[in-house]
Amino acid sequence: MDATRRDAYLRRLGAGHPASPTADVLRDLHLRHLRTVPFENLSLHLGEEIVLDEKRLLDKVVGARRGGFCYELNGAFGALLTALGFGVTRLAGRVYGDEGRLGIPYDHLALRVRTVDGGDWLADVGFGAHCHLPLAFGERGEQEDPGGTFRIAAAGTDAAGVRGGPGPEGAADLDVSRNGRPVYRLELRPRALGDFTAGAWWHSTSPASHFTRSLVCSRVTEDGGRITLGGRRFTVTAPDGTREVRELGPDEEVLAVYRDRFGIELDAVPAVRGTGDGA
Repeated sequence: MDATRRDAYLRRLGAGHPASPTADVLRDLHLRHLRTVPFENLSLHLGEEIVLDEKRLLDKVVGARRGGFCYELNGAFGALLTALGFGVTRLAGRVYGDEGRLGIPYDHLALRVRTVDGGDWLADVGFGAHCHLPLAFGERGEQEDPGGTFRIAAAGTDAAGVRGGPGPEGAADLDVSRNGRPVYRLELRPRALGDFTAGAWWHSTSPASHFTRSLVCSRVTEDGGRITLGGRRFTVTAPDGTREVRELGPDEEVLAVYRDRFGIELDAVPAVRGTGDGA
């Protein structure tokens, strides 16, 4: 990432160039990202190819002022952090689904970030409703966050800190939980952006992927709540968890919400396309 793209990215987040890659700067950029760059899967239903290349990701997130899902958002954010002097390692995760089943390999991309003041953090701006601030990577107790109570623990460890045996990926894997429920399992081996191509392809094409079956556009609000547009259903979630749901009407109203609440300019309202496999 050159200086021009770096500075354009910072302007999109409403941030100045930091003097040093510290933990406070990481927290600030992380929260700004969640408030500014939506978590969205519109490309899958607009016929836009998902390409895990740094230039293509920056063209989308910075140039086109769009959002994306985990591979795109954490891929782009990791490139920005690296350009600012942070130590960034991409980690592969598998998301917990129904009945505690783990998803596919390379199901999720998260970031391990090291700061000059000795911090080691789990940063994730690409999971939708998740932590608002980076989590302390080495902390094994509960971590309070505006998004809930989080915990990072060795895979197979219960809420009391007792291990029930290593997970299928081995003893070094970590489970990340939110409010007592497992969210995803992380491997500690460093990965390259291109390693996630198969996962991105699967989520973009498989009828078993929830991304191919629905539309979502969501971001954190300034007060710590969340706004989400799922198809034509617009949901405002307050910081205390209460929700106000409204069904939108004409296409003009839907496009106005994309534009005014998410900063996304569209020519037409996206619709679920299906995958050609019966989805």
